[in-house]
Amino acid sequence: MRLSSLSRRALFAGSAAGVAGALLPVSPAAAKPKSAGNCASYRAAYHFTVPDQWKNDPQRPVWIDGEYHYYYLYNPDYLTAGTEAGTAWRLATSRDLVSFTDRGVAVPKDTTVNGDVWSGSAVVDTDNTAGFGAGAVVVLVTMSPGGGTDHQEQFLYYSTDGGRTFRNHGTAPVLPNPGVRDFRDPKVIRDEERGRWVMALAENTKVGFYHSADLKSWTYVGGFVKDGIGVLECPDLFRITASDGTVKWVLGVSANGKGSGLPNTYAYWTGSFDGTAFTPDASDPQWLDHGWDWYGAVTFEKRGANGTLDQRARYAIGWLNNWDYANTTPTIDCDGFNGTDSIVREITLKRAATGTYYLASRPIAALDDHVSRTIDLGDLSVSGTRVLDYRGISYEVTTEVTWESLTGAGFQLRRSADGGRHIDAGVYGDYAFLNRRNTVNPDTSGRWQESHSPFDRSARTVRLRILVDRTSVEMFVDDGRYVHSSEAFPYLVDTGLALFTIDGTAVFRNTVIREFTV
Repeated sequence: MRLSSLSRRALFAGSAAGVAGALLPVSPAAAKPKSAGNCASYRAAYHFTVPDQWKNDPQRPVWIDGEYHYYYLYNPDYLTAGTEAGTAWRLATSRDLVSFTDRGVAVPKDTTVNGDVWSGSAVVDTDNTAGFGAGAVVVLVTMSPGGGTDHQEQFLYYSTDGGRTFRNHGTAPVLPNPGVRDFRDPKVIRDEERGRWVMALAENTKVGFYHSADLKSWTYVGGFVKDGIGVLECPDLFRITASDGTVKWVLGVSANGKGSGLPNTYAYWTGSFDGTAFTPDASDPQWLDHGWDWYGAVTFEKRGANGTLDQRARYAIGWLNNWDYANTTPTIDCDGFNGTDSIVREITLKRAATGTYYLASRPIAALDDHVSRTIDLGDLSVSGTRVLDYRGISYEVTTEVTWESLTGAGFQLRRSADGGRHIDAGVYGDYAFLNRRNTVNPDTSGRWQESHSPFDRSARTVRLRILVDRTSVEMFVDDGRYVHSSEAFPYLVDTGLALFTIDGTAVFRNTVIREFTV
């Protein structure tokens, strides 16, 4: 996926969020444009944010020399030239995937006749199959020669300094366009069993599969087609071992299912892959997130401190934004950037009671090492609304809600002093939900305010883990069976927290709030 060609950059100056931001002092750590003035920071406290300007798609992090190298699409000209200026790949490194060190631009844009660089993937060529040296880092990336958006081809860049800087392998594509419009986002994996590289490529409503021995020459071998969820982007392909020992392949895509009443996030299928063809267990996908803002997501290997690969888990990170309102954010005014990611989550494969396998998510365990404050509220009985004696902007809250007879229960997050503004998260009837309608948020259409996922009310209990930051909420339901990630821009003076029930009484057991310092 590339930077959108949207011409509008909807700044938040003069909005309610911008006015509220002016009520609080500026964070000295915030990176502000010179013209920002004296206003407060909306930069996330413990989520990854671009240092300045713009970011969108995450690129799959790779493990190099004891740390993760996280590349992402970056536009250094966003604030002056807008979204049409195009993207480079910027690099940040991390050992724990919570705290990151910025390393600057790794794959530059506009240094060849092919222009800027879009999404793709990096691999470590351990066996020197491409001839750049053992351990060279090779990037396969989409570019659009001629500066348009319709002619997309795949190009190669390589690094011999551990993935810090890259040079182009000529200006000719390693995978030319066969005459189609959508032909992008190469995701490359190593097929060790067959001694070759495999590429998954987004081709409108198809994911094409390609083989290569040397990363420079690619052969089409087949494809997987799915209609009804929009144009498929940012494909993902990996193998994972379930908790019961079953091995599955997973094919994922970023897709817009809103027209069919489905999410606009990461769709995936479990199944089998023989090196050439993917066979799904079911025709319809599952979704790794049911919120409005978890797009361009990637999964990547989980490795121990010594580099040991964990076959039973992967990590995942997504762009906390949506192309429907990508340029709307309060972070532009005082912080001089537009680009926030989800928390890194760990995903595992589990088997449901129905026999279906699904991916479960939980925030990365390394967050525990960054806890700066813990408030243990114990068990709380609630009938109606109970306002807690807590004020916060960025935090995590966990609880297990139990009841005998109830219609709904959950949290009012970032609640205003008068109770009129808040973000609601919890369960109602037969669904879990996250509702941002009653606070400032980027959706001016009013259509994408409350997200839903299935919920079995007969269990009379639900576990909720909710991550709240300055511009986002991520809710993990029942150990991550379902997740909702959405942007929200509450006034910085809205710091309250309340519990609520509808048509009954519930006990919020083991209720704990944690704050983080990164």
